[in-house]
Amino acid sequence: MAEWQGQVAADAVLTRIGQVVMLHHAGDREEARTRLLDLWAELGEHGDPLHRCTLAHYLADTQDDPEVELAWDLRALTAAEEVAGDSAAAYEGALALRALYPSLHLDLAADYARLGRPDAARTHLHRARRAAGTLRDDSYGEGVRSAIRRLEIRLGEEGGPTGPPRQRP
Repeated sequence: MAEWQGQVAADAVLTRIGQVVMLHHAGDREEARTRLLDLWAELGEHGDPLHRCTLAHYLADTQDDPEVELAWDLRALTAAEEVAGDSAAAYEGALALRALYPSLHLDLAADYARLGRPDAARTHLHRARRAAGTLRDDSYGEGVRSAIRRLEIRLGEEGGPTGPPRQRP
């Protein structure tokens, strides 16, 4: 994760995205959404996959409509999946994208749960669990694993690789 954070610090687009995310976390959802959409227009559909993935991932969080949030989360996953197989080794942002997979699938699982689509939610929850095995034991990794466990409970799932199975009464 430290290597990824160093890459982020050197990347002006990711820095700009991070600044807007801070605005969103400070409570200005509408302004954050507007600025992120402006960045999306600037990047274009064929911009760097890491930039598009990160931007779409955060844009989803600023949406009021769950269907629109799902669409942005799907765009984020699509951008991440553009860098797969042989091209991953040659792509500088591959490590950063791989670190996002657990969160991407977790967000999709939560989206589908909110939309009343439990089967799709469980599919992405299982993918999030599998991808979480690559996370480090740091605050980011623990935060994602905790969120996976909370969604497991919400969906009535047994514990997976993220923690011990829940005890039945």
